[in-house]
Amino acid sequence: MERLVECVPNFSEGRRQEVVERICARIRSVPGVRLLDVEMDADHNRAVVTFVGPPEAVGEAAFRAAQEAAARIDMRQHRGAHPRIGATDVIPFVPMRGVTMEECVELARRVGERIGRELGIPVYLYAEAASRPDRYDLADIRRGEYEGLVQEISRPERAPDFGPAEMGPAGATAVGARPFLIAYNVYLGTSDLDIARRIARAVRHSSGGLRYVKAMGVAVGQPGRVQVSMNLTDYRHTPIHRVMALIRAEAAHYGVPVLESEIVGLVPAEALLEVARYELQLHRFSPQQVLENRLLEESGEAGLEKDLPRAFLSRLAAGTPTPGGGSAAALAGAMAAALARMVANLTLGRRQYAAVHGQVREMESALARLQEEFLELVVRDAEAFEGILSARRLPQNTEEEKALRRQAIQEAIRKAARVPLATAERAVKVLEFLVYLAAVGHENALTDALVAASLAQAAVEGAAANVLVNADSLEDALLAGQFRAHTEAFAGQAGQRVAEIRRTIEARRG
Repeated sequence: MERLVECVPNFSEGRRQEVVERICARIRSVPGVRLLDVEMDADHNRAVVTFVGPPEAVGEAAFRAAQEAAARIDMRQHRGAHPRIGATDVIPFVPMRGVTMEECVELARRVGERIGRELGIPVYLYAEAASRPDRYDLADIRRGEYEGLVQEISRPERAPDFGPAEMGPAGATAVGARPFLIAYNVYLGTSDLDIARRIARAVRHSSGGLRYVKAMGVAVGQPGRVQVSMNLTDYRHTPIHRVMALIRAEAAHYGVPVLESEIVGLVPAEALLEVARYELQLHRFSPQQVLENRLLEESGEAGLEKDLPRAFLSRLAAGTPTPGGGSAAALAGAMAAALARMVANLTLGRRQYAAVHGQVREMESALARLQEEFLELVVRDAEAFEGILSARRLPQNTEEEKALRRQAIQEAIRKAARVPLATAERAVKVLEFLVYLAAVGHENALTDALVAASLAQAAVEGAAANVLVNADSLEDALLAGQFRAHTEAFAGQAGQRVAEIRRTIEARRG
């Protein structure tokens, strides 16, 4: 079993996507590390990145990310709603599988010492890795934020655990080990920031609220809204639904509505199942009743590597006529639809894209149907070519048999041409959706939209080649001409849409 540590560093940059992309590239450069999620918030001016891997690889990736952030983020120019002390504000290590908290503590100390020594950045150990009791809570380390720490770091009580006792442009970094936490925000329908702060005070543990909840009231960039921003440090003992219930009660006291909530980054399925169990009164509900959990349990398989289509690829690589290029084109279409759905799903639920949620939700449903249709076409293409082979094997000993064989071959060719033509038509539909998603979708998913467009275009071109080779074998010149005309039209539409998608993405990237 692979030993896994989760790392969720927070960087003081939520507005310049190119900076966050460079930081993520350094994380991806470490073998064995898997980057799972990136969240950027312009109001907080903060990015939250989630990656996992073996302990040593995760430690190396965390160091490289801190190195890149230090080179590109100047804290003297930074402004944002979220408390912060440095370019890489915090690096937590979380034990996931086959790793103890003690190992994560040791990892935090090694990485913290290296950041201090090699990058010249003051480092404070916190949470389970804290070197002293008054540094267990991250809020205590962040007291006064970057500007306050510049003035106070020379005091003995504010001296860092590693690195120099002076602040440069990259500020300081807190490095620690902790259990999993959920970053949870609730939006209130009021412009009164004082109400958000009062509700945060009622919710957070430090001022008499719920255990395992840290909260603060935050102004956001949308009129008529404020935010209660929270960290839920133990969702098993203080579940999400209990937090929301208290916020709703407090908001009702002040006469303001709860508009929506959001989870920043990733969340354990167990936490959401607990909400479902409580809200639906599923008192005898078990996680084993979730279909996907049961399938994984029964198969003993989990993880991306188990889901890869190795069996299909082996058949594709074999020296057999089917599956072939037509099936591969349809599979490319399915991947294009799936990636387009990813862009849509990353956009849905993000408050900054609320104006387009209705249209994006409809597109996601349509893309899901297209994805399934492509998968059917993967099979149908192979079956269609097998039909041609079967027709060619028919006897031709008499003139009647020859005529029947010829008729069967022509019918099989017509069917074989229609399948890839359907693939091309659906791939163009995917590109139509991508034109819109590239313009309004989540800015962190623009690369995925571009890859989806490239896959859809490959599906069109691959399908077109299969249509044309079959059209060339048709005796019906009129039908063959129609196939060629449709194919040419689809190829032209695909080229136009891909060009439009590229222009849109380039414009959004600046």
